[in-house]
Amino acid sequence: MSKTFFFYDLETSGLSPQEARIMQFAGIRTDMELKQLGEPVNVLVRLNDDVLPAPEALMVTGITPQQTQADGYTEAEFAKMLSDDIFTEDTVTIGFNNIRFDDEFIRHLFWRNFHDPYEWSWKDGRSRWDMLDVVRMTRALRPEGIEWPVNDKGQPVNRLESLSSANGLDHIKAHDALSDVEALIAVTQLIKEKQPQLYDYLFKLRDKNEIKKLVNLDDKQPFVYVSGRLGGEFNSATVAFPLTAGKNGNVVVYDLRYDPEPFLNMTQNELAKKMYATWEERQKDDFIKLPAKELQYNKAPAVAPLGVLSQGDGWANIGLEEATIVKNRNKLLSVPGFAENLRSLFEKKPDYKKSTDPEAQLYDGFVPDIDKVRIESVRNASERDLADFHPSFVDERLSPLLLHYKARNFPKTLAEDESIAWEKWRSAKIAAALPDFMKSLAKLSATISDDNKQFVLQELQLWAESVLPADID
Repeated sequence: MSKTFFFYDLETSGLSPQEARIMQFAGIRTDMELKQLGEPVNVLVRLNDDVLPAPEALMVTGITPQQTQADGYTEAEFAKMLSDDIFTEDTVTIGFNNIRFDDEFIRHLFWRNFHDPYEWSWKDGRSRWDMLDVVRMTRALRPEGIEWPVNDKGQPVNRLESLSSANGLDHIKAHDALSDVEALIAVTQLIKEKQPQLYDYLFKLRDKNEIKKLVNLDDKQPFVYVSGRLGGEFNSATVAFPLTAGKNGNVVVYDLRYDPEPFLNMTQNELAKKMYATWEERQKDDFIKLPAKELQYNKAPAVAPLGVLSQGDGWANIGLEEATIVKNRNKLLSVPGFAENLRSLFEKKPDYKKSTDPEAQLYDGFVPDIDKVRIESVRNASERDLADFHPSFVDERLSPLLLHYKARNFPKTLAEDESIAWEKWRSAKIAAALPDFMKSLAKLSATISDDNKQFVLQELQLWAESVLPADID
């Protein structure tokens, strides 16, 4: 099969992939020359009665829970559609900040609905790419031929709607998933046309093995690195140095923009105070941040060899001089113990706060092989089969997850004790979310005058009343 792109975007009920839900999914398949194949996909996904959407999110999208109930797929139906029809063999999935946002929602959707949460993005010739860092690197290193928007303070802006507007590209309705996808394809075509060499180079870097050729600990070399974590100053770009091993086979890199002198002789505890400093501590005039971070090979980071800066205004565009890089690199290498302290620090760094909710436990560990056949049986089971289907899972997360799967997608299959257990869990979840939901609703209702947004707020109020447990007034 020939490779194809599938450009996609989500609109969600909030920001957390563990707690929030996909409400709209849209996508367009193209060939590798970005010519559309087939019809666009644009569907709603039914919101269940255990979710109170973030009112702020719906002020942006305008989608109401009632719309998803009337016209949406169940999560089980939607997950099957993605698996069977969208993320097919040799598909390159592509979005705008998808690797850190949209893809996480897809993973958790698959986890909740008994599909493998990872294979859709790598197996059978599949891969993923993210245009946000491609845009950032193009702006930083090869800006010619493209209009680059700035805000009213003259600072760089890389939002999709701003790029579309500045370059005369169609973007009919920002924050509508299908309109965003159309704009994303147009921006991708623009970069491919204006900077084809950089486009082709970064396309190869969706493969982590290609990144390792440039960024590795066997042959440590400075490299150009573009990341949103670096901030908007200097076009989100710097020169970094692979210093030591990170978690899960990744690498800790040091930002050579900054003199390492203040950190070289710090103890692990002193470095940890820098890394875990509170927001208040970071605002103090004398605070110096620790300019080191973990580069994750499987997130398609935008990196390039140092030689790209020698063309045009490369060094000036990122506000650096080669002499600074050489000086700071030599200082780093003069104190080997610093790298070891950083390695230990990052090795101990927790990935996230663990949850007691099985739906949020995706990253607690991989499912044992013995359970994979049972998982497949769950998603292939009919409604009738699910009523009396109680697999003996080895993984303790899967039995409560099965209860939630049945309750959301096949509620008629629940036995009496299962219905009681589900309602107890659902009630606790709604009760925990309700105070913040009502506070946001009241604040927005008092400040927003737009009729369409007021309608969405009224629908949210009705939704909350409809899903409220009986024991909460």
